[in-house]
Amino acid sequence: MQATLELLKSTLGKPYEDLEYLLEALKEILLENGETEMAAQIPWINEIEDMASKELTQKHVQLYSLVFQLVNMVEVNGAVQNRRAKENEDLAAVNGLWANNFKKLKDQNIDEKDIAVRLKDVRVEPVLTAHPTEAKRATVLEHHRELYLLLVQRENSMYTEKEKQAIRHDIKQSLYRLYMTGEIFLEKPDVPSELRNIMHYLINVFPEVVPVMDRRMLQAWEDQGFDVDTIHELGAWPKLSFGDWVGGDRDGHPLVTENVTEETLKSLRLNAIVVIRRKLTDLVRHLSFTADIEEVNGDLKNRILEMQSQLGERGEEAFSRNRGEAFRQFVNLIITKLPVDTKRGHATEIMEYPGCYVESKELLNDLKLLQKSMLEYGAKTIARDDVHTAIRSVETFGFHLARVDVRQNSDFHDKAVQQLLEAAGFEKTNFAEWSEEERVEFINKELKSNRPFTHQKIKLGPNAEAVVNCLRVLEAHIANYGTGGLGSLIVSMTRSVSDLLVVYLLAREAGLTVQTDSGIVCELPVVPLLETIEDLENGPEIMKGFLSHPFTQRSLKYQQEKEETEKPVQQVMVGYSDSNKDGGIMASQWHLFKAQSKLFETGKQFDVKIRFFHGKGGSISRGAGPTHYFINSLPHSSIAGDLRLTEQGETIAQKYANKVNAEYNIELLMASTASASILSQFTERKPHPLAHVLEKLATDSKKYYENLMHEDGFIPYFREATPIDAIETSKIGSRPAKRTGANSLEDLRAIPWVFSWSQSRYNMTSWYGLGSALNDLRENDRASYDEFKKMLKYDPFIRYVLTNVDTSLAATDEDIMKSYASLVTDEQIKEKFLGMFLSELKLTREMLMDLLEEGIESRRKNHYYSNQLRASLMNHLHTRQVALLKQWREQKANNDPEAEKTQTQLMLTINGIASAMRNTG
Repeated sequence: MQATLELLKSTLGKPYEDLEYLLEALKEILLENGETEMAAQIPWINEIEDMASKELTQKHVQLYSLVFQLVNMVEVNGAVQNRRAKENEDLAAVNGLWANNFKKLKDQNIDEKDIAVRLKDVRVEPVLTAHPTEAKRATVLEHHRELYLLLVQRENSMYTEKEKQAIRHDIKQSLYRLYMTGEIFLEKPDVPSELRNIMHYLINVFPEVVPVMDRRMLQAWEDQGFDVDTIHELGAWPKLSFGDWVGGDRDGHPLVTENVTEETLKSLRLNAIVVIRRKLTDLVRHLSFTADIEEVNGDLKNRILEMQSQLGERGEEAFSRNRGEAFRQFVNLIITKLPVDTKRGHATEIMEYPGCYVESKELLNDLKLLQKSMLEYGAKTIARDDVHTAIRSVETFGFHLARVDVRQNSDFHDKAVQQLLEAAGFEKTNFAEWSEEERVEFINKELKSNRPFTHQKIKLGPNAEAVVNCLRVLEAHIANYGTGGLGSLIVSMTRSVSDLLVVYLLAREAGLTVQTDSGIVCELPVVPLLETIEDLENGPEIMKGFLSHPFTQRSLKYQQEKEETEKPVQQVMVGYSDSNKDGGIMASQWHLFKAQSKLFETGKQFDVKIRFFHGKGGSISRGAGPTHYFINSLPHSSIAGDLRLTEQGETIAQKYANKVNAEYNIELLMASTASASILSQFTERKPHPLAHVLEKLATDSKKYYENLMHEDGFIPYFREATPIDAIETSKIGSRPAKRTGANSLEDLRAIPWVFSWSQSRYNMTSWYGLGSALNDLRENDRASYDEFKKMLKYDPFIRYVLTNVDTSLAATDEDIMKSYASLVTDEQIKEKFLGMFLSELKLTREMLMDLLEEGIESRRKNHYYSNQLRASLMNHLHTRQVALLKQWREQKANNDPEAEKTQTQLMLTINGIASAMRNTG
């Protein structure tokens, strides 16, 4: 084991020297606390004999889980240092970042002004979700952040020996805290605790990232020989905002009640104002210019006097501070107008009073007036830096921090309508059973009027009550604060036009429809979520029906005026998880690509901009992969300057836990989106040149994948050869593992489906069927196969999909697969499916080798050696998990009270393996 670390140190250098340092520090602190036995069990720095025969205790598993987290940490830090070294040589050398993308555009002979005018139309919105994929507690994540900062501190060469000793002491203490902290959720987290977790990023990380990103964009602009005045004069700043599903996503989530949504909206509003107040307080400190009120721009002077008068005594007090410093006086008044109560200098609760701001747009106008006045005054650099930072903060976070989407399943909506019809005394109420024609005809008739089915005193059925009460919370929020803090009403499992039109009826019931001069409209956008392969195929037709509907057209026009967009915007969410679960990776990716191409055309047909919302997860099967590769792989023109995507579960911590990595990941998103969008406006849109080959690969691989799942005995094999039953009973997220509780593959959520296959190292969801499909192509159509092989080198879509498959295969392990297969009680089922998996795996590896022509050890050296290091320890965790699964299942069958204790140990192994694999579901 020591030899493994030595090999990595000599091959890849510093990250693994850092790892050795951390492991030695951990050993020291364990010895200091009397943990002699566990200190001797730390892998890679101790020579541990015959680990396979040793009984793994809870402490061992806790130790291994921590060790894998340290590997992740030093590799992240290594990547950061590597990027810095590259940028020091050439700012444009790091793929996907601003300088690299500006160079690409410049190389295409696109003029700097053409780039700048399009930059300001770029809009990116990561949406934070709390799907049950984050296996670590918030406390553990906090300890990780502290340790990472200490690790970075070690890089500083200015410290004396004594100071270095002090840092080592702090690192040791941090390691011991992590070692002693319970890794797993012993109780299921509630929605408020999940909200607190994502709130950390929205309050403490992202507000610090925005000014760094802007500065890096300007540096990159200048690096390419462009004039920074162009950016400032055109206001060419791409827009970043955030979305939130925690507290709003109620698809199969009974804990997300209307009260939870209401509290979520309040919490986001309060914390948005906390973030903005912090930025404004910084601004006050920086604007200590001697400038009498009579010396500044007349508009600013008038606004100061107007605000002072509006705010009465509060205004007098704010104005009287910093006399002779008019800019400061103005910002004092702005801070006073914030709708919060403060105690001991901290914003503590929302408090509205006469003269305070209601919407953030008013505050934004005041800050822009300040910037204009300072430019006229001559303080150009401060106006473009300090004041700009405050403006960007308000533009990014508003008074809402993140827009809350509300998502619900189409089946749930059907039941809600049925219950409304029953409450209103209709004769025919079985709405879900009506034909599509009947449903649309009924909805059209109803939408001519703005009267609801019922009134507030009528008792509704549970589905109707849940939907209507939630939408009433949104209506009350809009009545008070406008629509700024709200995203969309998303319909998961959208199968037809009526699934979307139904939402208008439900919105009407809650008062979310309003009468305008042109007719009744819905205040919030209604968004389809196309999840399965069939839904993706039907998506363009569904959207044609929806976009041609007069109610939709009026609503989109109304929303366009409110949002001040150039065109009406229709958001369409595309799902990566269920489409992959349906047909495997190639079918999923190709159908997503095709659907987006066709939906873009549908938008053009109705002169509507389609905003794609990508429902991506943390694993390859659920849409993960390098951000810039992903963006470049999307169909030509489909981004159109506008990208929305989910950040799920553990990926939030991986990408954004420390600020340097957070800035890198946000910059990748912003710069790659901007570049792909601008480039598409200067290049011709054509069908994919290998569409016929990709169609065949998608069809054939789906056939092989489906054949496996429909084979007799597949469900028993899946339920016994993976830890799916342990994952279903785990406490790692507030959401249930199943949508309705039925024990079927259809009802199982895609997340635990992927999670269980990755735990047992099959990873079948991201490769099964593709090897056979590629082999068929090679055998039956050699010319197409050769063309595919040639295009793999430069086609972004093919390269993205195959790179992800390659990554997944590298993490798949035959011996471990066999070990889990030993849990299958029916010998015939075991032999049949294990044979199918191993045969397809061998073939897929052969095909990838033929296409890529060299092994992963030379192509992706870092990835290969990192996997080697992890594998040397993971095998013991897998052995332990298999033994625990067997024991736990027997105990459950015999109603043994020890089962709960065994399950806790089982969850530790799940957590340890997830840490090693760097993803869960």
